[in-house]
Amino acid sequence: MSFTNLGLSKPIQKAILEQGYTKPTPIQAQAIPIILEKQDILAGAQTGTGKTAGFTLPILHRLSTESKKKGKYQVRALILTPTRELASQVEKSVQDYGKYLNLKSSIIFGGVGINPQIASLRKGVDIVVATPGRLLDHIERKTIDLSKVEYLVLDEADRMLDMGFIHDIKKIIALLPNNKQSLLFSATFSNEIKKLADSFLNSPKLIEVAKRNTTSELVKQSIYRVDKDNKKALLMHLINNENWQQVLIFTRTKHGANKLSKQLISEGISSDAIHGNKSQNARTTALNNFKTGKTRTLVATDIAARGIDIDQLPHVVNYELPNVPEDYVHRIGRTGRAKNSGEAISLVCVDENQYLRDIEKLIKSQIEVKIIEEFKPDPSIKAQSPKKTRNSRSKQRSQRGRDYRSSNNKDTKREKRQRVR
Repeated sequence: MSFTNLGLSKPIQKAILEQGYTKPTPIQAQAIPIILEKQDILAGAQTGTGKTAGFTLPILHRLSTESKKKGKYQVRALILTPTRELASQVEKSVQDYGKYLNLKSSIIFGGVGINPQIASLRKGVDIVVATPGRLLDHIERKTIDLSKVEYLVLDEADRMLDMGFIHDIKKIIALLPNNKQSLLFSATFSNEIKKLADSFLNSPKLIEVAKRNTTSELVKQSIYRVDKDNKKALLMHLINNENWQQVLIFTRTKHGANKLSKQLISEGISSDAIHGNKSQNARTTALNNFKTGKTRTLVATDIAARGIDIDQLPHVVNYELPNVPEDYVHRIGRTGRAKNSGEAISLVCVDENQYLRDIEKLIKSQIEVKIIEEFKPDPSIKAQSPKKTRNSRSKQRSQRGRDYRSSNNKDTKREKRQRVR
């Protein structure tokens, strides 16, 4: 099958060819015809499967071929994403594939000034790509009208729930017209995702391009057993001995990301950290430097990592295993994208045994264990009490939401002070 068989308009096909694509991915081949028929979708698709084009292409087609009311542009499509980075990625897709169409789009997220966003919305737009928190800010200010929305997309819905955005999402959905077409995309399906889907999807078509809660077959997974105090030395050993030139490294906390990045730099390995406390400009610069090879390693937290889209990223390292097992699937999904193979390595100490068991239970597979003799763990070291090392999932989600909103609210507070003056 090629894109010419999917019923997309000539201007969109031209844009697709310019991006270097001729054949749709499985998620695109399944989703595009259904969306063009204006049916709701519940799609299980991992990152790196081409799902963004899977919904942007048919929405662009329908918006450009359907008649719209004359006069001012109205928001006809709303795409919600969990993070700024992912919003930027989706907006780029809209721009790339819609370059020959008479459609306008706008991107809305926190961490940057709100006034330019207000100015863009006042000019009128057809498509809005937004994160939930900043969108609600615009709704409260009455700077956006969602009463004419025809298409709603929840992208990476599982991540939005993990970040504590469920109530924000429900508030937004309640403000939208009932007769809209709704599309929900999620890398993992939990009971909460099913419950959310039931609340607003209308007889959706179920699409799954991979088994639920599984990892890509293109990603080679392995675990290195190591004591906690030897993790940094083992990481240096792997980077230098294997001559890794581009490595995305995950930590659980912002402090841990900063600390590890500085340690890597001190060892002569170029590095930067990306997390919720970084300004949007700093995050964009760090990501661009990593993509272009100026920086060899990027140390990230789960919140900041969404939207890191590098087709040929060869290595992902879990310096610390995630507390929530679904995050493991999301993390290693940064590699093995666009039909390229990748490697995901986890450095696991004795305190993380329970996290590992939870991950393997989720993915229904045992991960290959490796030991380097000089970093062999000391069997006399016992695990800490689970009470000290594990938090409940609900607490983590609440904290993630607070962290994300805190980083997004800085510019808004600054603008309010300026208005007072």
